Amino acid sequence: MPRTERRPAITALRLLAAALLGYLIFLGYLYLNQESLLFHPEPLPADHRFDLDPPGQRIDEVRIPVPDGELHALHFRQPAARGLVFYLHGNAGNLATWTTNADFYRQQNYDLFMLDYRGYGKSRGRITSEAQLHADVRAAWDTVAPAYAGRPVVVLGRSLGTALATRLARDVRPDLLVLVTPYTSALALARQHYPFVPSALVRYPLRNDTLIGEVASPVLLLHGTEDDLTPLEHARTLLALARSPAELQVIAGAGHDDIHGFPAYRQGLAKHLHDLGR
Repeated sequence: MPRTERRPAITALRLLAAALLGYLIFLGYLYLNQESLLFHPEPLPADHRFDLDPPGQRIDEVRIPVPDGELHALHFRQPAARGLVFYLHGNAGNLATWTTNADFYRQQNYDLFMLDYRGYGKSRGRITSEAQLHADVRAAWDTVAPAYAGRPVVVLGRSLGTALATRLARDVRPDLLVLVTPYTSALALARQHYPFVPSALVRYPLRNDTLIGEVASPVLLLHGTEDDLTPLEHARTLLALARSPAELQVIAGAGHDDIHGFPAYRQGLAKHLHDLGR
């Protein structure tokens, strides 16, 4: 082949090699920086005072020692509470933002325990693996759940927290598992939003789909029709995979972040809380 004919082919190969190298560098970045892409914590200073004054409630700040860190939680307590809601929040913010709906549970006569993951709020340390996340959640559960023996206990997961809640419910069998805006898995979300990323690179698979069939507790799923982050089909799939009694309540018009403000959401959750133990 004449030299002049080889030049376009060599140029094309160089461009292809450069594109491949760029793609591999990009994948390496995604693999090494998944924590910063998946988790969006907002730290708080250790002396932060929460602007909370619920009527008739006592709020305890709970600190839970864990390897290489310390978890911080808020425990909303009231006299003669009917039971406990153990709440696992989403991937952003901290307890200062997630406690805006705390009074709803007081109105249902339930105590509320809300946990900040490592790096969120006053919790110290950093998230390094999914196994660590599950171990932290179990440590928090073991801190509070024994005090509610004989009373209804609910594990509630919101968004990111749904996979943590499902794993915990499989292991401890609460009276009810509530999944709000759940996803089948982080693998499925990665395929949905980043189809060019190989699934093998996802270090936080966060599987609801493979675990929900092992949950013996009743399951309540709540999902909005306008959720464009985790579409409603995720919840429908999980409903089909559940083997224990399960119900999906579809909230018309609700998106991913505003579902808690819809009366149908509050009414549906309140009914299930009231029906426990009856």
